[in-house]
Amino acid sequence: MKDASATPARVRWARLRFSIIGSLLHSPPKDGELAARIAELAATPWVHPTTQETVRFAFKTIERWLYVARASEEPFEALARKVPAHAGTHRKVSESLGTVIAQQYADHPRWSYQLHYDNLVATGRERPELGALPSYATVTRYMKHHGFLRVKRKPRKDDDAFEPREKRSFEVEHVHGLWHLDFHEGSRSVLLASGVYKKPQLLGILDDRSRLCCHLQWYLEETAEALIHGLCQALQKRGVCRALLTDNGAAMLAAETTEGLDRLSIVHYTSLPACPEQNGKQESFWGQIEGRLLPMLEGEPVLDLALLNKATQAWVEQEYQRKVHSETGEAPLERALRGPSVVRESPSSDALRCAFRTEISRTQRRSDGTVTAFGVRFELPSAYRTLLRPRLRVARWDLSSVDLVDSRSGTHLATLYPVDLAKNAEGVRRALPKASTPHEPRAPRRPPGIAPHLRALMADYAATGLPPAYLPKDDLDHNDTDNDALDEGDSEDP
Repeated sequence: MKDASATPARVRWARLRFSIIGSLLHSPPKDGELAARIAELAATPWVHPTTQETVRFAFKTIERWLYVARASEEPFEALARKVPAHAGTHRKVSESLGTVIAQQYADHPRWSYQLHYDNLVATGRERPELGALPSYATVTRYMKHHGFLRVKRKPRKDDDAFEPREKRSFEVEHVHGLWHLDFHEGSRSVLLASGVYKKPQLLGILDDRSRLCCHLQWYLEETAEALIHGLCQALQKRGVCRALLTDNGAAMLAAETTEGLDRLSIVHYTSLPACPEQNGKQESFWGQIEGRLLPMLEGEPVLDLALLNKATQAWVEQEYQRKVHSETGEAPLERALRGPSVVRESPSSDALRCAFRTEISRTQRRSDGTVTAFGVRFELPSAYRTLLRPRLRVARWDLSSVDLVDSRSGTHLATLYPVDLAKNAEGVRRALPKASTPHEPRAPRRPPGIAPHLRALMADYAATGLPPAYLPKDDLDHNDTDNDALDEGDSEDP
């Protein structure tokens, strides 16, 4: 799992707010019960996403979050902190001051930021028309934003720790309000093309209320890639659910999985360790797989993964979905169609593929404008050459491309592809576009004399009236010394 401190504050707050009102979305209260549910949430303590301290939120605050989420097609994004309108601008750096900064950097690219600032202070005294100089942090941020960088010289907890809890049956009131997701290792091995027998893993996704099987597919491994591959099919076939219940497996807690669920505004619940009964509906479903489906394949001498999946799809759609469930008294398909439902329309395949990616920061190599993610180098467009730490969204099992996103809003900026060394060897290079700043520094030239800050120090020292605090020696004119000695010799008699 990723370090929580690496997640932007905008996303951390969105997760907290969405987790608070999530229960009101996937299990909407009945008429007259909304105020009581919100009051209960207002009395519940929550963990502050930044300070990690206990905090409570007012009734009106939670109510406002709920109405904002209801009115938006993407509740998770609507609950995130809004990006200020002035983000990315530098209002306190005037146009004339920006020109001075750009030229000073062009003249002295090896200066530190502090030395740049000290000389800007001195320049401001000499040129009052530049106005008040902003703070050191503002100037530094402005220089970094426009690529004025200093040029360096080359050189697990135990189960006993959990208290036992009482067990109670539950069922949500709305179809697609809660899905169950789990993997199951089949008892029948499949034959691989390599000639090896292997027991496959069955990914099953069930709707809590209707017991509808949203998707069922066999895989060779229990991985995050397989989980997301199957979950995306379930979302496109049935629509987007409101909440998802899984165990604490590595695939369920992978960064690609958790961040993708957040972007789709799906509340993610995990069961307690060593408590499979929390996902009891799923465990009961596995009994039908082992008791009905697999026994019907006993007469097949050679079973491969393709045949197993083909038989599984036929069984689940033609028998399980249409057979009356012993507990609900209805067929899962009929109960799902009867509702009530809180399902949402599914995004496109490309949108789902982009959603289930983890967001990371990488340092851009200024020598060739590339970033490295999981051992693969990607090229950035020249327009983004001033970004110091680009934010990328990447799936670790698919490094054919990554998404470059805005670090503030999460907006998609560009698709990055791996470096094509053979194509770059052709020698064709495009001219760099102009930078985003209107104060593009001119070509480097010889620095114009003494720097402003040192010139001001020399003037202040001269104003004190004190003599130089050193005895001149090597800087004397030797010719003058010799002439003085000859003059003294001429005054003596031969």
